[in-house]
Amino acid sequence: MIKRNRASISKFIIHKVGNKFNSATNIFSENELTFDQESYELMIPFLLKPFVNLAQSYRFNHHASIDLNEINSYATEIFKDENSFVELSKHIVNHLYEQSNSAQIKTGDVLVAIFEDIEYNEVLTNAIGIFKIENKLDFFQTYIDKNSFDVSVQKGISTKKLDKGCLIINTSDADGKVVLSVDANNYDANYWVNHFLNLKYANDSNQHTQNYLEMCKEFSEEILKEDFGVQEKSKFLAKTVDFFKENETVNIHDFKDEVFNEQEDQKELFDSYKKQFEEANDVLVLNQFAVSDIVVKKQKQKIKTEIKLDTNIQIKLDIDAPDAAIEYLEKGYDEEKKMKFYKVYFNEEE
Repeated sequence: MIKRNRASISKFIIHKVGNKFNSATNIFSENELTFDQESYELMIPFLLKPFVNLAQSYRFNHHASIDLNEINSYATEIFKDENSFVELSKHIVNHLYEQSNSAQIKTGDVLVAIFEDIEYNEVLTNAIGIFKIENKLDFFQTYIDKNSFDVSVQKGISTKKLDKGCLIINTSDADGKVVLSVDANNYDANYWVNHFLNLKYANDSNQHTQNYLEMCKEFSEEILKEDFGVQEKSKFLAKTVDFFKENETVNIHDFKDEVFNEQEDQKELFDSYKKQFEEANDVLVLNQFAVSDIVVKKQKQKIKTEIKLDTNIQIKLDIDAPDAAIEYLEKGYDEEKKMKFYKVYFNEEE
C-alpha cells in the first residue's frame, strides 16, 4: 500500500499510556526524541514495514461529523502546524487512555511520529504515525565488572513485531483522510480500530472485493459444505478464485452463471445467503464492482481446499485448477466396507 524507500522521520516522541480501569496514569515526554544513527536506521523499517503490503485502507468515522473524530482533528492540526506536535501528541495519548475501560487493555509505550516522503499511490507525501508497544521481551545484557564479564536481564522492544499502529496519510478522497492500521493483538480489536481511531473501511474496490470473497468463503463453509459436501465446497472456492483472476470487473449474474453453471438450486441458495450475510455483517455486497488484484492474491492464500478424512488422510485440491476436482475426483460408497470413498485419477506421481 505504501513505499518507504525515501521515507524519513522529521519528528518523534515517546509517551507512556496507562489504564483508566486500573488507575495507572499516563507519563509524558516534554521534548522530541533525537536519534543516534543506529537507532534511526532500525526505527524506520520497524514502524513502516507492516504497512507496505496492506490491501485495505480506512477512513475516519463519527456518528455526527467527521470533524468531531478526535484523532482526525488532532492529525489535521498537526498537518497544518507541526509546531503543535508535542502538545497534540499528549492529547492523542489522553484519548487512547480514555478508551481503556477494561483490565484486559495493556499499558505501554506510545510512539508518535511525522514521516516525510512516504509514497502512496505513486505520490510522495507526509504522514502521521501512532504506535503502541504493549509487549516487551527479556534479553541478556553483558557487561564488565571487576575485570570479568557478568550478565543481567533487561526488557526491551523487539524490532521484529509491531503490536499496534496506524498511519494517517496526508491525502484525502471523498470520504476523508486515508488511514492504514495494523493490530497484532486481536483480543482487544475494538479498542484500537473502533474506539480509539473510530475507523470505517474505505468505499473502494479493495473493500468490495474483500466483502464479496468473505461472503463466498462463508457460503462455501456454512451452506455448500453442510448440504453438498467438502468436494463441492472446494470446487466452488476454486472456481470463485479463477473467476476473480480472469475478470477485471465482477458482475454477480456472470459470476453465478460461470461458477454454478446450470445448478439453479445453488444459485438460489447463494442469493438467499447474500441477504443474510449483508444483514449479519451490516455491509452492502455490490452486484458489480472492479476487482482488486492485491486483495484476491491475499485472500487466495487464506483459502483452504483440503478434504480432511477421518482415516487420517487428506486430499489437497489445487486452487488454481478448478476443473480438476470435477474431472479427476469421484466420490462413492463401498457397500462391502460400509464406508464412503474418493477415487482419484492420475497418470504419473510427481
